[in-house]
Amino acid sequence: MTAQGANARPGGLALGALVFGAGIGALATEITASRLLAPYFGSSTIVWANLIGIVLAALAVGYWLGGRLADRRPHTTLLGLIVLIAAVCVAAIPFVAEPFLDLTVEGLDDASAGAVIGSFIAVLLLFAPPVVLLGMVSPFAIRLAVSSIETAGAVAGRLYALSTAGSLLGTFLPALILIPAIGTQRTFLVIAALLAVSSCFLLGVRYLVVAGLLAALLLLPPGAVKAEAGLIHEETSYHQYIQVVERSDGRRVLHLNEGVAVHSVWQPGGNVLTGGVWDAFLALPPLLGRPLERVAILGNAAGTTARALGVYYPDAEIDGVELDPAVSRVGRRYFGLEDNRRLTVHDADARPFLRRTDRRYDLIVVDAYHQPYVPFYLATREFFRLVRERLAPGGLVAPNVAAVPGDRRLVNGIGRTVSAELPQVLEWRALRFNTLVLGLTEPIAPQDLDRRLADGPVDLAPLRELLARDVRSLTASGRAWTDDRAPVEWITDRMIVAYAAEGGRLDEDYLPTRPAP
Repeated sequence: MTAQGANARPGGLALGALVFGAGIGALATEITASRLLAPYFGSSTIVWANLIGIVLAALAVGYWLGGRLADRRPHTTLLGLIVLIAAVCVAAIPFVAEPFLDLTVEGLDDASAGAVIGSFIAVLLLFAPPVVLLGMVSPFAIRLAVSSIETAGAVAGRLYALSTAGSLLGTFLPALILIPAIGTQRTFLVIAALLAVSSCFLLGVRYLVVAGLLAALLLLPPGAVKAEAGLIHEETSYHQYIQVVERSDGRRVLHLNEGVAVHSVWQPGGNVLTGGVWDAFLALPPLLGRPLERVAILGNAAGTTARALGVYYPDAEIDGVELDPAVSRVGRRYFGLEDNRRLTVHDADARPFLRRTDRRYDLIVVDAYHQPYVPFYLATREFFRLVRERLAPGGLVAPNVAAVPGDRRLVNGIGRTVSAELPQVLEWRALRFNTLVLGLTEPIAPQDLDRRLADGPVDLAPLRELLARDVRSLTASGRAWTDDRAPVEWITDRMIVAYAAEGGRLDEDYLPTRPAP
């Protein structure tokens, strides 16, 4: 690498290396940004739409600015400085993000609607500036590299090919290697150091000092991504951001991504009744009218439901299906996941697991969330047809549907989809924000339902009484959702935003089995 004069035409190798590095930096910044935003806003389609949309807009602005600036000041040093400034901006992101994002989501966490506006503002202010700068590189480089009209097309094609190749590497390198291995903060710093090295192909070796300083920041210990009192564990897995928080009463709770919803709970003293929606599933086995023998939990998380089933139905074999192996590891370490000896944990996606297995289940619990959404492919007619095939005669499926008070669109949509494949569908609004949609392979008459719910573990009698009192037939007209069309995200977004606009808050809600703190 040698310093270039202000107006000297750079060599093809130096310019190509710069363009390749900028391509890596642009896409790597976008991918890593998604992991930085997830603990605050989740990773819903809305957040991804904001991220992709603003990145594309920033690149477009960069292309325009880069072309204009290159025509006015076609200097190699200027292009090198643009990339170096982008490197510094990327390096600054993890250090300014926490206070900025905390301020952005302040007052919005309770409503969960802040993901729409908050993520837009965060992406615009944190990530758009370096992406604009990196977008300037390709048109600027083409202006510097073209020496004659006859070779303009070949030069432009070569540089855009190098930029795209860099973008491909920048897509997979953070997602598959850097983020799982060294975390989000240090991934940003690696990207920044790489960009700074790229700039040295035009600026000269003396600017490697800047790259070295940025690389030295890797020695700083990363803090909590989203600090919370009682934080005892955090990590970023291939799938999501994971936090374990220990409350003042000794309870441990599992947060994934946005950190608003609780996905699992563990309590000291061996008490498995939490007062949360996990308890509601314990009231369902008596509906079978026979002993519970086999259960599948789709969305096992850290095993709260499985542990409780092991206490109250100790003869039942349980398949706990969890997409993220890291969550299962956290469950073993902090949530007593292996306390139930009859639990088998499967680290797999729920629907492919059901498709592969040949087992028949008495009860299939569907509690899989990519907060705040039910995965659309677990809410379609094709999925419930598969569920029906995996249910034993007289078995039932119980999707947990999160819905705000007064809005039945999601419950009705899933209910009519279940009814397209199963002969009887019931609903139980167990909590204000949680409705269990019960699909049965064999209809139960009301008098038989009451009779069956009179039996069962004594400790769970209050739950069964609530179920007997509040369960209703679910009838909803309209078309069942399919793999081709299942507007789960669209309905959920509208539901949450409308509820927040009316001043609603997503406060904690408990079943009567919740133990005293």
